[in-house]
Amino acid sequence: MSDDHTHVQEFFTARAADWDRRFPDDGPAYAAAVAELALRDSGRVLDAGCGTGRALPALRAAVGRSGVVLGADLTPAMLREAARAGRDRDGALLLTDVAALPLRSSSLDAVFAAGLIAHLPQPGENLRELRRVVRPGGVLALFHPVGRAALAARQGRRLTPDDLRAEPNLRALLTGAGWRMTSYVDEDTRFLALAVRDA
Repeated sequence: MSDDHTHVQEFFTARAADWDRRFPDDGPAYAAAVAELALRDSGRVLDAGCGTGRALPALRAAVGRSGVVLGADLTPAMLREAARAGRDRDGALLLTDVAALPLRSSSLDAVFAAGLIAHLPQPGENLRELRRVVRPGGVLALFHPVGRAALAARQGRRLTPDDLRAEPNLRALLTGAGWRMTSYVDEDTRFLALAVRDA
């Protein structure tokens, strides 16, 4: 396992047990972001870096019982908390690295990724892997329940021009990985960038 993966697992393992209690009011923001994916009944969607699975109920509601919902995460402790919360009833939980997904190419309609991009060791390459598993015309949602400035303040840091989620940086990163950004919202109460996979 790479040092990057070890660091991510250590970070989230230490926080898994009380993750949901730390952020109890995020549910509506997740549901609103999932709604913007405009998933259809019987759709197929992946929550990449699903953590405790907070998006899984909204994703399941969006695709219905006949749809496919997958939650993938690198940290076993986060997936255990997802199962403890009963969210494994809304989606199949996969212990896997989003940089090498055990999924067929073009097998999904959409990928939802909450807070993931900041933890990707090779963002361009990793976004290409997410593109691989989405059909042409499929959608990627990069989400966080608070905006960049609010998150930086929470973490005690300042925003800098090289911030990966700044609109010009993220647009270039997505374009290089074969995605076309279709919308970008960065407000105190949420961050949401939507992109479509080009053919």
